[in-house]
This record gives sequence, structure tokens and C-alpha cells, in this order.
Amino acid sequence: MLNKKYINRELSWLQFNSRVLQEAEDETVPLIERLRFLGIFSNNLDEFFKVRYATVKRIDLAGKAGKSALGGIKASKLLEKITQIVIRQQSESLKILEDIQTRLRNHNINIIKETEVSESQEEFIKEFFLAKVSPALVTIILNDLPEIPSLKDSAAYLAVKMVMKEDVPKHGITQLIDRSVKERKYVLIEIPRSIERFVVLPEEDGKQYIMLLDDLIRYNLHRIFNIFEYESITAHMIKITRDAELDIDSDLSKSFIEKISSSVKDRIKGDPVRFVYDMNIDEDTLSYLMNKMGIDSTDSIIPGGRYHNRRDYMNFPSLGASELYYEVRDPLPIPGLILQASLLSGIAAKDFLLYTPYQTFAYTVKFLREAALDPKVKTIKITIYRLAKISHIASSLINAVKNGKKVTVQIELRARFDEVANIRYAEQMQQEGVNLIFGVPGLKVHCKACVIEREEEGRTRRYGFLSTGNFNESTSRVYTDYTLFTADPEILKEVNKVFDFFETNYKVNKYKHLLVSPHYTRTALMGLIQREIDAAKKGIDAEIKLKLNSLSDYKMIDKLYQASSAGVKIKLIVRGICCLIPGVKGMSENIEAISIVDKFLEHPRLYIFENSGNPKVYISSADWMTRNLDQRVEISCPIYDEDIKKEILETFEISWKDNVKARIFDTEQTNSRRIDDKPPLRSQFALYDYYLKKIETITE
Repeated sequence: MLNKKYINRELSWLQFNSRVLQEAEDETVPLIERLRFLGIFSNNLDEFFKVRYATVKRIDLAGKAGKSALGGIKASKLLEKITQIVIRQQSESLKILEDIQTRLRNHNINIIKETEVSESQEEFIKEFFLAKVSPALVTIILNDLPEIPSLKDSAAYLAVKMVMKEDVPKHGITQLIDRSVKERKYVLIEIPRSIERFVVLPEEDGKQYIMLLDDLIRYNLHRIFNIFEYESITAHMIKITRDAELDIDSDLSKSFIEKISSSVKDRIKGDPVRFVYDMNIDEDTLSYLMNKMGIDSTDSIIPGGRYHNRRDYMNFPSLGASELYYEVRDPLPIPGLILQASLLSGIAAKDFLLYTPYQTFAYTVKFLREAALDPKVKTIKITIYRLAKISHIASSLINAVKNGKKVTVQIELRARFDEVANIRYAEQMQQEGVNLIFGVPGLKVHCKACVIEREEEGRTRRYGFLSTGNFNESTSRVYTDYTLFTADPEILKEVNKVFDFFETNYKVNKYKHLLVSPHYTRTALMGLIQREIDAAKKGIDAEIKLKLNSLSDYKMIDKLYQASSAGVKIKLIVRGICCLIPGVKGMSENIEAISIVDKFLEHPRLYIFENSGNPKVYISSADWMTRNLDQRVEISCPIYDEDIKKEILETFEISWKDNVKARIFDTEQTNSRRIDDKPPLRSQFALYDYYLKKIETITE
């Protein structure tokens, strides 16, 4: 049977997605932003089934669950429980979508179906279909095929049923008979991803109209199937989700890029793990499809609404008045670090902290662009996990090579769902002469670090940056992350050691300053927690503050329980999975935990230990998950600059005091909002004001 801790981790993830759904339901959130939260909810579910659900299904099919009595439930029962939860969440999301669409109509934004098209809209829809949609359609008639061709993972399909006009001959006699025995043709139409999902129709009488591509295709079914004589035609949406695990080829004759490329291609043939269908689909159509596709009882079968792939709502077109959106506030500069001047000169004098998206990611790009042009810079080393679709980071590195720099890039080809993009960038950089490293056998490289070497007065000086998030211009606008720019020789010497480990990974280096996974992070964190325990036992103030994406490693959780029992005060801000239960007498009564879900995605990893009045502060790429501590290369970097340390402590406290978008973790897992008698404080808005005030103070 599956261990209860494993079960709690999977269900905790679904609890996180419930918090996202709460934002979509929240009437104080602008309407189009609510739609986009529905898109995030849907996208999260897709990834959950591709990865987490698929893993449980593999366990079930392998027959591993049920052989050892570890406590808990069988894998098959967990699959059923997950499906039940998701069906409930999907039902809730459909009600929210209907409510949002109703409210949008009050703002003269109308999302219309194929049955609501006006005469004046007909010509536009016809021309749009013939010019853009029809040439892109893949239409598969199923009746004469022995089996359904492999459907694309997470692609949306219209399942079409045509009831033909001709009656079926019976004993050589053609007669009028029950319609149920008339010939049926079943067809699948793939919704093309090359066309925007939302088609903006011409405005009429001051009202705006949008039609989903699905409905635009439905409206034109007669044009697609005009060669058939049918008496009725219906179309309902279906979607299949496949296991996204990469099975890496062991062929030694292939390069790593070839192996990953092959594995990504094989992913399209991964086992199905979820089948979603329009709950209004005809029973005979549903039965036909499921039999033809071989959908079985271990797959999650979800009755859904009219539209799937609601992740597309993340890119809902920008229409209407400003009150339908969050206020756009331009990212701020870092006080004292001037973009128009030399960043390296500024960093040579002191460390600087960047906190995106409150401050501009342009500093990261400028750092690399300057390094690419500076004749004194000789080498650049950087880790890459995820890049933007159009990456100025990549172009800066290529520019550096063209200017004679030695550029080394550790690129993680196994970054889930970014494999194809990273392979493309790897091939491009390799062609330009970048020295590529493809990780460490058995370990993903998840750390975010860069170090450059510059010749100054006959010696080599290092500059660099370490971050909690990816070097990605796109996500930097919506993910909150810390980046430390530094010229500290001790820290950067150790960052350089990490790059040495990438190339000679049989040799494990020692570190005095950095906490590096998989060799030292767990032990170091255990020691830091123990120090707080020892202080509490001596009557000295002891406190631990953590900001994480996920907390699911039970050895670390047990150590936090031990600290709580010793009197250590613990504050946790955990965006996603939190397997720790706070507030339990005798175990965790000194632990408080919240989650913040708001306009931006909370992404930093931050560790703060009171350390008898001299706080130890780390920014990190590592969550407190087993994979981050034991199965990945991660870097946690200490903050030594007192001004930056003060800034991080203050920004943590702003987040901690959130009583608008904070949810509390409790034993009931209700995702209740934090309610107190203090003035409303929405931390993400307050943090922008915090940095704005810093600039205003300097300019006064």
C-alpha cells in the first residue's frame, strides 16, 4: 500500500490548485484576471496528470502497491480519490466560468456560441474560416480505421457524429426504421494550435464579441462535411492527457541531445492517464470513442464542460476598460545600480539585490550584455534551466562568443516541458561555439548561477549573480524571485567550484559558504535548525522563517516539528505543496504557515535562521523536497551584505503580514483566508510600494 506521506503529498498539490481556483472565484479580482486564473488552474491540472497522476498509475500497473503494508491506501484507490476531487474541482470551475462570462456581458464583452451568430457576423466568420481555419484542420474519419490514430497529448478535439440520411437495408428491403439503426459516421477534428483560441469579431453598437475557435468550427461544420448526406450533425469536445515521463535511451552511441530528443518524441506515444469529455456528448459517441481508444479503469475519466484546454484563458485577449485588469505598474530600478552605466563597476563596490517583478529583469540582461562587450572579460559561465521563447540571455551569450569570450553553459535538457526549447537553444549555441555541459549523470541541474572572470590590473576578478528563479524574461514579469549580484570573491570562488563539478563530477568539492545539493544542503539545514533548537533550550530567542514553493520532505518536516517542540518559533510561507501540519499541540504549536496566491506567482526560496540575534539568511533555488535536497544540483547562497539582509527580512515580514491574499494551512485543509483585526495589507502591492518608497527617498 502507498505510504500515507506519499498520499498526503499528492493531495496537498490538489489543495494548492484549489487556492488558484479561489482566485478565479474571488469577486474582488478583475474579471479578465479571473479568467486567467481559470487558465492557470487548468494548466496546473494538465501538468498534475502528466506527471504526478501518471507516476501513481505506473506504480499501480507495476503491481508495487499493495505488497507492503506501509499504511495508507492502494495506488488504485488513490487514483480514484484524485479523480473524484478533480471532478468536483472541474464542476466548480465551470460554474465560475459561467459567472465570469455573465459579468463580462455587463461590460459589453460577449463570448458567443455558434448558435448566437448574427447576420452581420456571418460573412466575417465565413471568410475567417475559409482563409485561416480550414487549411489548418486535421479531420479524421474513424469508421473505416481499425483504431484511432494516436491523439496528441493535451490537444483538444471535436468528436463529430453524423447521422446519415439513408436507411440501413434489412433482409434486402429498404424500409423506414428506428433512427438508432441509421448509419453513423464518427469523425475527430483537431483544434489547430497555430490559430489563436479566441477570435475577436467586429465590434457592433459599442459591444465587443469573441468566439472560441471551437465554436467557429462548429458553425462551419456544413462546409467541412458538405460531401456527405446527413440528417443531423453534432460536435462535442474531448481531450486526452498522456504520461509525460521521459524514458531515456541507454544507447551509448547516441549523444545526450539525441537521447533527450528521442525521448521527447516518444512522449507523444505515452500511455493515456486522463480522458476529458463534454458531459453532454451522446452516449453512443462516448462509448464508441472509449472502446476505440482503449480507455480503461486505471485512466481518470472526467466529465467536463463544453470547452477543454481552458489553460488558453491565460492568454485571453486584452479588451474592455481598465477595471477588468490589474493595474499595470512598471518595474522599478534598483537604487544605486544604474542601468545606463557600467553594472560591473557598481557591483565591484557592493552587492545588490534584484526582486522581480517589482524591479526590472533588465539588470540581468544588461549584466551579460556588458560582459559580452567588455574586452577585459575573458570567461562567462552560466546555468540554464528555462529560457524565454525569444531569449536575450541566449543572444547575449552567443554575442560573447563572437567577441572572443570563452562561454560555458550548463543547460538542463530535462527541464520538464521545456525540453524541446532547450534542445533548440543548445543546438543553436553549440553551432556558435558555446561550450555546452549537459548535466551530471543521475542529477538534474536546477541551480541558477552565473560567474564571469575579468582581468583587472594583472589579476583575475570574478563577478556574478545567483537567483531563486530562471533567467527568463517572460516569467520575470509574473514570477517573484530574488537575484543577488555580487563580486564577493569567496562566494564566486565556490560558484566556480560548482561548474568544476559539472565537468569532473567524480570529484566532490567542499564549500564554506554555499549550501550545495545533493552533497551538503540537507546536512547544513539540519545543523542550522539544530542550532535554533539548542538556543531555545537555553532560553535564547530562536526563530526560523522560510519562504518556499513546496515543503514535502518528511525528514525536514520532522526536524521542524522537533524545533517547534523545543520552543522555536517557525513562520512558513509556502505557495504550493505543504505536507507539514501546523498548530498541533505537542507537535507543531509553535509553527504558523500561510500560502499567498495573488497577481504574481510566489517563487522565491528563502531561509532565515535567527542565530541568536545575528540572522543567517539564504536565498536558494531549492525547495524542501526530497528531489531538491538529494537528486538535483542546487545552490543556497548566504547574504552577507547587511543592507540586503535587512531588505530581505523586511520583505519577508511584508509577505507574512498579508491578510488579503494569504490562506492559512490548518489540520482541516480548508484553504481559509487569514482574517485578523489589522488594516488590510496585500503584500504584493505593498512590496511594490516598499521599493517605490526606496527610490523616492533617494531622489528627495
